[in-house]
Parts: sequence; C-alpha cells; structure tokens
Amino acid sequence: MNNPDQTQANRRKASRKATLDKDLEKINLVEDASRHIGRRLAAPGAAFLFLVAAMLMAVGAMTGHPESILIVLAAALAAYMAMNIGANDVANNIGAAVGARAMSIGTGLVLAAICEIAGALISGSDVVRTIATGIVRPDMVQGPVQLSLIMIAALIAAAAWINIATWINAPVSTTHSIVGGVLGAGVAAAGVNAVNWSVLGGIAVSWVVSPILGALIAVAMLAFIKTFIIYTPDKIAAARRWVPLLIALMLGSFTTYILIVLPNEIVFLPMSVMLGIGFVTGVLGWMISHPLIARSAEGLENRNQSLRVLFRIPLIFSAALLSFAHGANDVSNAIGPLAAIVSALEGSPNFEVQSVPLWELTIGGLGIALGLLLFGPRLVNLVGKEITKLNPMRAYCVALSAAVTVILASSIGAPVSSTHIAVGSVFGVGLFREWYIRRSAQRQTYLSLTAQEQGMTEVAPGKPPRDVNQAEERRRRLVRRSHLLSILAAWMITVPLSAALAGGVVMLMLRFLG
Repeated sequence: MNNPDQTQANRRKASRKATLDKDLEKINLVEDASRHIGRRLAAPGAAFLFLVAAMLMAVGAMTGHPESILIVLAAALAAYMAMNIGANDVANNIGAAVGARAMSIGTGLVLAAICEIAGALISGSDVVRTIATGIVRPDMVQGPVQLSLIMIAALIAAAAWINIATWINAPVSTTHSIVGGVLGAGVAAAGVNAVNWSVLGGIAVSWVVSPILGALIAVAMLAFIKTFIIYTPDKIAAARRWVPLLIALMLGSFTTYILIVLPNEIVFLPMSVMLGIGFVTGVLGWMISHPLIARSAEGLENRNQSLRVLFRIPLIFSAALLSFAHGANDVSNAIGPLAAIVSALEGSPNFEVQSVPLWELTIGGLGIALGLLLFGPRLVNLVGKEITKLNPMRAYCVALSAAVTVILASSIGAPVSSTHIAVGSVFGVGLFREWYIRRSAQRQTYLSLTAQEQGMTEVAPGKPPRDVNQAEERRRRLVRRSHLLSILAAWMITVPLSAALAGGVVMLMLRFLG
C-alpha cells in the first residue's frame, strides 16, 4: 500500500506542476500577443519612419527657403501617396507571375521593389511634368501659394481614397485618383477655366485606349503562342525555337526604351544608333537564352505542363519590365504635385517644371517600393488569381503587353493607368481563351488527332452539352464577370470621388488661411 504521506506529497507536487503549467501557458499567450501586436505595428512604424525621412530630405534640399514648410508638408504627403501606390497599384505588375506560380510572392515583391525604384529614377521625369503643370493652367492661378494648396489638396484626397480602396481590396487606378484630385482642387480654387481641358481630354482618351491596346497586344501574343507552340505536334521543339526569340524581343525593346528616356545629359544618340544598340542587345539575349532554354527542355515531355518550365524565364523578365515601366509612369502620381509646388515656390516662369530633382524621384521610388513590401501582397492575389486562371504562357502575354503599353505611354509623357492596362490584358486573355476554345479549328484538329493517337473517341471540344442550363454555362466561363463589374464600378467613381474630396479640402484650406 502507498504511504499516506507520500500520496499527499505527490498530490501537492502535481498541483504545483499544474499551476506552473498554467502560469507558463499564460506567459506564452502574453508573449504571442506581444509578437502579434509587434508585427501589426511594424508596417505602420516603418511607414512613419519613411515619412519622417522624406520630410528630412525636403528640409535638406530646401533649407532657408521662405516657404519651406509647404514643401516639407508636400514631401510627407507625396511619400504617403507613393506608399499607397505601392500598396494598391504594384499588385498588377507581379500578380500575373505569382498567379502562374512562376515565382513566390516574396521573390516577386523584392523584384518589383527594385525595378520600381529604377524606373522612377531613370525615366520618371516626363510624366511628372504632365501631372505637375499640364492639368491646371498656371496663368489662371493666383500665385504659387494657391497652386501649392491645390496640389496639397490633390495629394490628400487621392492618397485617402487609395488607402480606402486598398483596405477593401479594390485595385483602383492611382492615376485616376491624382488626376481627379488635381482637377477637383483646381476647379474649387480657381474656377472651371483654370483646367486645361485639352490636356485632360488627351489623358482621358489614353485611359480608354491604353487598356484596349494592352488587351489587343496580350491577345495577339497569346494567339501567336497557341498557334506556333501549344497546338503543334512537337511543343518542346517549338518552344526551343520561339522562346529565345521572345526573350530577345523583350531585351531589345527594353534597351531601346532606356536609351530613349535617359536625359540628354547622360546619353545623346541618334535614333538609328539607339535602335542599332537595341537590336544588338536582342541578338545577345538570343545567344545567351537559346542554350539555356535548350538545356531546360532536355527530358521534358511533349505536353503543356512542360511549357511552364520553359516560360518561367521570360515571364519573370516581363514582370520586371512591367515594374520598371510602372515606376517610370506612376511615380508621377506622387511626385507630380510635389514637383509643381517646388517649382512654383522657387519662382519658375509659369510654374514650369524644368527638371525633377533626384531627391523628389527618390521619395517616389522608395515610397512605392516600401508600400508594396509592407501592404501590397493582398491585391496580388486578386489580379493574379481571381479574375481568370493564368499559367506562365498567359501570364507572360499579360505582363509583356502591359509593359509595352506603359512604356509607349511613358515615352510620350501620357499618365496612363497601369491598373487599367494590366486588368484589361488579363480580361483580354481570358475572353480570348473562351472564344478560342469554342471557335479555333486548329485546336479542334489538334485535339482530334491527339484523341485518335491515344485510341480515344473523338469529342467535340469547347461546347457544353445542350442540356446544360444557362447558370451552369456561366459557371464554366473562364473569366469571372463579377470581378469585372466590381473593378469597373471602382474605376468609375474614382475620378469624381477624388475630385470632390480634393475640392472640399482646398476650400477648407483657403477659408482657414483667408
């Protein structure tokens, strides 16, 4: 029998152990809660530090200026706007590649951040000037202070709306937001005649044309890939032939674009020379990529799944190219108003932006990259996965078409919406696939031959059975129309909403100061 004293001691020991376990569990819960709160506060903390850094950069650049307080305030707002652009807009750049599982979301975020900074610093000046002085007529503004208030109100309204849109997972256009903000603030402060309606009309036309152009380029690229690679007897041999040429096309085009947009103080060459350099770069790209693709193709089976491997390199490169183009175009949405304020307060004739200082572009590029890294991953999934299913071939078409369209717009100083272009390309690819599955004679012939080789009964591809009801047929569609409607709704309200917000803000500021 057990000793009563020993039994009692064991009970006390077990009780102490249970109490200790409970206390340790409570401590662990507190530690877990502290870590969770710390992680939640890390992103806002980093964002706040960047705002402080942007203000210090403005102080260093404008020391002794009589209106430096306005410039410092504008620098902080531009940094805040840039982070919102990164959080909402840059999802379009890597969404296709992540959706196609060509790279992880972490790799995509880092790649996009680096390329965004490079695009903003190398070729972000042209579109900045359009936002800064193209929308509001300087001759209709009563002095540099009023222009500064207009631009500050535009930044506040646009950044606030983009912040809300990111919070509700709506990929709105940051370009629409800032243009609407400048428009609304300009009308409220200086009247309807203060708006340069011809420039604004050109911007509006580019908003309509650019997503259509992006969709058409994406469809053309996908049709080419389906015709000459996917639905051919030997897919791997076709991919070995064409994928290096696609890589060469990207490298050559990108090199030529860089040479065109670089300031004349750095590179000044005739167009023929720049085109020749781009051609040589494309040839070198083909020479390097051809053996790499051939080596990757060794041992691959003759099926579509194998093509995913071979398209991974061009897809990643096209995502990097799109991020660079986005940085070159959309940095203007944050830095354009800041550039206008600095130029106006420095006494530039007609408030014209002669050149964009490096410190301003740095705020824009770093802010976009930081916003992407801290707050952007949620919207990557919407653009890359939820609208339509993307494999590397389709995602490559989306990324390349969006990059080419944005690059063309940036080269002429047009502030297009990369959101519209990327989403338009995604929908174009999905709708083309629906049409191709139902109508392509080449695909039907290919599937019939494949079925005969495998001893299968030929099946008419693409069309659902007659007894399938309309609801089931809609479910089978490759493009989710509900996402299209929600995105279009967000786009339609962006300009009037940001314009109304900016108008209200500038009227409050003028009343407070006047």
